[in-house]
Amino acid sequence: MTTTQAAVVESPGAAFTLRDVELDAPRQGEILVRMKAAGICHTDLTVAAGHIPFPLPGVLGHEGAGVVEETGPGVTKVKPGDHVVLTFTSCGSCASCRIGHPAYCTTWIPQNLIGGKRADGSSPISRGGVALGGRFFGQSSFARHSVADERSVVKVDPDLPFELLAPLACSVQTGTGAVWNTLRPEPGTSIAVIGTGAVGLAAVMGAALTPVSQIIAVGRQAAQLELAAKIGATHTVDSTGLDLAAELRKITGGAGVDYVVEAVGNPDVLRAGIEALAPRGAVAVVGAPPYGVEVSVDVHRLLPGRRILGVCEGDSDPDRLIPLLARLIRGGRLPVQPLIREYDFADIQAAADDFRSGKNIKTILRFDA
Repeated sequence: MTTTQAAVVESPGAAFTLRDVELDAPRQGEILVRMKAAGICHTDLTVAAGHIPFPLPGVLGHEGAGVVEETGPGVTKVKPGDHVVLTFTSCGSCASCRIGHPAYCTTWIPQNLIGGKRADGSSPISRGGVALGGRFFGQSSFARHSVADERSVVKVDPDLPFELLAPLACSVQTGTGAVWNTLRPEPGTSIAVIGTGAVGLAAVMGAALTPVSQIIAVGRQAAQLELAAKIGATHTVDSTGLDLAAELRKITGGAGVDYVVEAVGNPDVLRAGIEALAPRGAVAVVGAPPYGVEVSVDVHRLLPGRRILGVCEGDSDPDRLIPLLARLIRGGRLPVQPLIREYDFADIQAAADDFRSGKNIKTILRFDA
């Protein structure tokens, strides 16, 4: 058993509070990781607020990066000393996993989002002998150590800073994957990315590495739109008070956009994206509104081949995509650094507040600051 410090959320709506907790020794298929960096994502804050059911008190965090300290029985993927990124987990045996789509694993929601425990009902995290909600996305990385599921751990080369690796776990692989794996734009087509947070800007970066002719970044913050232009957007649109669908059709000469990434999670924005599509166009729905939110669509808009595609984690196979993303960062082709603002892990609540208020695009916690 390992004693470590974790950011515990005691109840829905409570703050992140640093507490000493105990971690089990890694069991079959588990890995003990010493955390070096972790990203804060909107999903962490949504769960902490109580909008998604997760057993609390508990430990969140799902964009981890660190160093392997110990491996449990049967682990062959990594060894102590390896640098790793901690991402979502999956069963590895269902139909989706077997064909390379673990983001659509049949056990995805209980294993990643709401379960908080192993398949046998136990949690790897406890406090004073009482189990806490853990294993969030197979990792619960808001702690100085994490017992992670082998399926959620990806080995990476040790030459990149951990603060650049952590966002690859969710936001960057979600944005780039939505473009590369789901939309797959053809040469000369147009793409609009609605939302200029970390996921949206990652989608812009991903689109810039494809042969599209137009990349339209849509947002409401001038600084984020300026950054979008620097990393590949050919057009930027401040959507404040705008008929967005009409503006996107205007930019594309009336034809409509071929592809849309909706990274806001707003039903009105999604509807505008659908309305802006060219015939045979597709919108990738990445943003996640609260459960139960519905969007009405005129069916006749869909008959000319228009498609609405839900996307989870960029339809990524992390063992393939994350090492590729790391290589693109190393080669200067994926400019993640401008998105990042770092905080000491001890300041996690201030970091979360700043992120929630929109001060930061990608908030990274450092454990060795």
